[in-house]
Amino acid sequence: MESGHVVAVYGAYGHTGRFVVAQLRERGFVPVLSGRDPGKLKELAAHDPGLDVQPASVDDPASLDRALAGAAAVINCAGPFATTAAPVIEAALRAGIPYVDVAAEIEANADTFTHFTDRARAAGTTIVPAMAFFGGLGDLLATAAMDDWTAADEAHIAYGLNSWHPTDGTRVAGQVSRLRRNGERVRYTNGQLEYRSDAPPTLDWPFPDPMGTRAVIGEFTMADIVTIPSHLSVPEVRTYMTVEAAKDLSAPDTPTPTAVDERGRSAQTFLVDVVVRSGGSERRAVARGQDIYAVTAPLAVEAVHRILTGRTRTVGVASAGEIFDAVDFLRALSPHISLELGR
Repeated sequence: MESGHVVAVYGAYGHTGRFVVAQLRERGFVPVLSGRDPGKLKELAAHDPGLDVQPASVDDPASLDRALAGAAAVINCAGPFATTAAPVIEAALRAGIPYVDVAAEIEANADTFTHFTDRARAAGTTIVPAMAFFGGLGDLLATAAMDDWTAADEAHIAYGLNSWHPTDGTRVAGQVSRLRRNGERVRYTNGQLEYRSDAPPTLDWPFPDPMGTRAVIGEFTMADIVTIPSHLSVPEVRTYMTVEAAKDLSAPDTPTPTAVDERGRSAQTFLVDVVVRSGGSERRAVARGQDIYAVTAPLAVEAVHRILTGRTRTVGVASAGEIFDAVDFLRALSPHISLELGR
């Protein structure tokens, strides 16, 4: 249990933000509820009396400063992160506290590395973007699979989701990303981002049993193409998504997630299969669990815990696999995921 560290949660009333607030409470942190909508914040606080409420707007730096005053760290759960990440990072830098976000937006994460790496390092401040299911978990698994390899030829991250009921925030973030890319898709190849206008390929991926081989959308690119190459020497990073989940995401009438247990998780299950290859050798790491939004909360909160207790490897802007001991971090998530590391 934590000793009452105060952690500001921006976007606390959102779907993922609520999971983060609950996980902070469970771990003994004291959340400060923040976000753009005072009414939604009050509604959330009514279910958890005693928590501080601090409305703040990304267009009002003074309000962000008030929200972060006295906090030991901030977790940004408010998308689209193309709009919120930079202002909340600026506020964290002014406050001199660590910043963690759960951004899945490729461009927003790339912007964080581009615009804040030097400033954060100079300030001795820690900034961890994409500390979530997409971006963070894949990076941790790829780093763990690499083990003592200093480089690999390619990394493949295959997402075996049985379904995907997207939140409103996921849909908005996707729209923002598509606009920023002028409708093109992106992949990471030959050590750089490449934008394409053709349709992504469909292929079969041999997931571990009992899932087995499934049809996937190839080059269904997620934030892993930013986080993994930020610290691992891998010129080819490819991500894949089960066809069923991709269809759910693209269908305009797919409903938002519905809770099926006391923790508020949906019935969605996931299997993340990561394969790294070097020459003729292959290494693998697999994670299984329930609800991609719910599992983001322990990822983000464990990151804050490790930052505040000094269990980090660097300062500045860093992805999960670079700043944390990947294997130890993943094993700490055992209440939330099952982990398999193979060689």
